[in-house]
Amino acid sequence: MVSERMRIGAGFAVISLIWGSTWLAIKVGLDSLPPFFGVAIRFTLAAAILYALMRFRGEKIPLDRNSIYIYLSVAFLSVSFPFALVYWGEQYIPSGLASVLFALNPFVVAIGSQVLLKNERMTASKLGGVSLGFLGLLVIFWADLRLGGSGAGPMIAVLVSTVLQGISLVIVKKYGRSISPTSITLGGMIFGIVILYALAFAFEDISRVHLDLKGVGSILYLASFGSVVTFVTYYWLAQRVEAVYLSLVAFVTPVLAVLLGAVLLDESLSPHMFSGAALVLCGILVANGKEAVSAVHARRMKQESESTSRIGNV
Repeated sequence: MVSERMRIGAGFAVISLIWGSTWLAIKVGLDSLPPFFGVAIRFTLAAAILYALMRFRGEKIPLDRNSIYIYLSVAFLSVSFPFALVYWGEQYIPSGLASVLFALNPFVVAIGSQVLLKNERMTASKLGGVSLGFLGLLVIFWADLRLGGSGAGPMIAVLVSTVLQGISLVIVKKYGRSISPTSITLGGMIFGIVILYALAFAFEDISRVHLDLKGVGSILYLASFGSVVTFVTYYWLAQRVEAVYLSLVAFVTPVLAVLLGAVLLDESLSPHMFSGAALVLCGILVANGKEAVSAVHARRMKQESESTSRIGNV
């Protein structure tokens, strides 16, 4: 039988690998679909898959007041506007850079946890890590702003998405523990899809949609793996581990995204962007590395204590 610890480790591996590749898939799909319409179709297909999965398992989506609140918060703060901003921003900046900017998500979670989660407070290491992260952000932005570049707007869009996603995770951790991950994901998608289609029909020319093989492949991959598998796994992990564990995923995904962008799309990041990205990733390690190691050690000691206690009772 697979232990809980092995399932958690597998969950981390799955979301790290898939999310590291979704930035590339989004970039490829933008050649066939406008951003808002593309993400709307992605989540429509993902919601259909999730609904079929829940029907097969006989699982019903709860509709009490607290559940609706969670679905709406996920729709506004995790599904609709954040992904619309990411898709729009990736039209103008490399996929690897977008993933690095999104890696600031753990710092948003750390600040939000300080306010809402009593058991996850700010420490000196977290404060130092946040400081390094914002220094890296300043390095990334500085040259573009100084030279009058056009990348500031798209980069800000990805950062706003990052902030919204971080707030969403903290809310789900505080108020959504009693709701299944599939219900949280499907409920958020249903409300989010309405917003996304409204944005698409209000601001985009749908007539320019031309689905080719790459576009179809991008949508299928992002809907099934990038949405269903990762979102359900993510919220499953959020109910079982500390936010510090989840934040470490942000160290792996941008590294993989930058490599894939360089190899498959010939993307290149300027030296100052690499320097800023390095500061961001170092900040994540400073903020969460020590605490993560301590948490793993504490959990291992607890498991050994429980095992010794069971043996003593035999």
